[in-house]
Amino acid sequence: MRVESTQLKKFIIDSGLLSEADISRAEKEAKAKGHTLKEVLLATSGISEDEMRRVEAYTLGIPFVNLKDQKIGPDVLSLIPEPIARKHNVVAFQKTKSSLEVAMLDTEDLSAIDFIKKKTSLKILPRLTDRDSIKSALVQYQKSLKVEFGDIIEKEAGALKSVSESTAGEQATEKELKELAEDLPVVKIVNTLLKHAIVQSASDIHIEQLEKEVLIRYRIDGILHDAMMLPKNAGPGIIARIKVLSNLKLDEKRLPQDGRFKIETEAGDKVSFRVSTLPTSFGEKVVTRLLKESGARYTLETLGFHGPALESIHEATRYTTGMILVTGPTGSGKTTTLYTVLDILNQPSVNISTIEDPIEYQVPRVNQTQVKPEIGFTFATGLRALVRQDPDIIMVGEIRDSETISLAINASLTGHLVLSTLHTNSAAGAIPRMLDMGAESFLLVSTIKIIVAQRLVRKLCKEREKYFLSSDEIANLAKHANLERILAALKEEEVVNLKATWEKLPFYKPKKSSECEDGYSGRIGIHETLKMSSALSGLIMKNATAQEIEEQGNKEGMMTMIEDGIFLSAQGITTLEEVLRVVSE
Repeated sequence: MRVESTQLKKFIIDSGLLSEADISRAEKEAKAKGHTLKEVLLATSGISEDEMRRVEAYTLGIPFVNLKDQKIGPDVLSLIPEPIARKHNVVAFQKTKSSLEVAMLDTEDLSAIDFIKKKTSLKILPRLTDRDSIKSALVQYQKSLKVEFGDIIEKEAGALKSVSESTAGEQATEKELKELAEDLPVVKIVNTLLKHAIVQSASDIHIEQLEKEVLIRYRIDGILHDAMMLPKNAGPGIIARIKVLSNLKLDEKRLPQDGRFKIETEAGDKVSFRVSTLPTSFGEKVVTRLLKESGARYTLETLGFHGPALESIHEATRYTTGMILVTGPTGSGKTTTLYTVLDILNQPSVNISTIEDPIEYQVPRVNQTQVKPEIGFTFATGLRALVRQDPDIIMVGEIRDSETISLAINASLTGHLVLSTLHTNSAAGAIPRMLDMGAESFLLVSTIKIIVAQRLVRKLCKEREKYFLSSDEIANLAKHANLERILAALKEEEVVNLKATWEKLPFYKPKKSSECEDGYSGRIGIHETLKMSSALSGLIMKNATAQEIEEQGNKEGMMTMIEDGIFLSAQGITTLEEVLRVVSE
């Protein structure tokens, strides 16, 4: 049932959303462009899609429902499969003996309504809702997946093939292991493991074979969580199944292996899984990294950069030669930052080439190359080849040895902008690390434009608990950071008013809720950005220590990671406890 333009026009005017003159202009534009009045209003009037849905619901006489704070029973929610719910933005929320109420963004999605009707054999009663309600309801599928996971284990554990010592051990043939991997219960368990990890937004899946059971853990927002304990006899089958998916040798259990596979969910999301196996006392352990290929593109602002640090990075991207380095431990988001910088640099007028291990995200118009050390194709050999490909910009996934650092410096001196990562704990620590690798100090000061060090901290959910720092807490915090500089930055960036003091500045603690089990959801970066200067160049030429380099950087305005974390905490984005936990790791 479609809303007529005359009905839409009358209600919008009566409700005071727009004036008659606004509607008249929109009608003329719709007629001139051959569009509907609704399309023009959404594009030009400032009326949001959710506001338009409320208007349509009222005009058509369809109830409008708000599900944001409504808990839906798992038995009702599961009537519509999670992939269908996500794809069609439709959620079942109330059921009677003969009917089912479903909340939708588009009540004219007849294919979804027909599917639900056939599946449930109930009369379907469509209700309009908004995107926040759908998003809130979809979160509840995470709980139902746990129930589904438990049901599968309970039903299928008895059906798992009993694994003999020969099959579980190193003597099993490839044929036996392949048969085990194709066993239906094993396939169901692995599919559920993967689906659960995707919905939970996990970054890694850990499958650990213990003495008497198999432990499944997910890393969510940087923290490992136990997901499920499985029967011991499920382990070999699950490992074999993942090896089949990632094209690894099934009968090789003595050596570590690396592989990769990709799946497309029913909701249309493409997810790559990077697989690593490792022999342990009780059988192989598998760790799988999830990489969403269809994820949203980032900006430096959404990654957490702000103020002078943000300006310094944008300034560095305008150079045509030199080096931009991002440092930090494994899992600190270095590659994501590099890809975001690449996205800024990715213009039709430049040729960009990369050498990576592995290629984590496919980037249009960028020539990406995967290293293969087993055949001698390393970062160093790849970099040698790249410079003969007429590149303007080169990204080296990681600088690991003296040969790679030497080639990267040489490339930056001969007319290329080079981007790379390095494993150091701080921005200042990158200089001594490269000198240890054999780089010459005079070459470093000639090529390095900026060094960014970073960590990832968990973000607070909307539900949070406000508190104020005591004088003792402020004094203790002052031992680790320059509070005057942080407060000045907060005022300069208009985060707080000019009269704000630390005593009156609110901070927040996590508050557990049904949507946020531990009070956190998602992560954001905290950074320190060291920009090369003449004073820093002089120190480096004198082989200064990392501490001396950092002190000079601070004098020149560099905010340390802990100071950046306090800056974010003062905005209510994260907590002081989370910042201190991450920086001290």
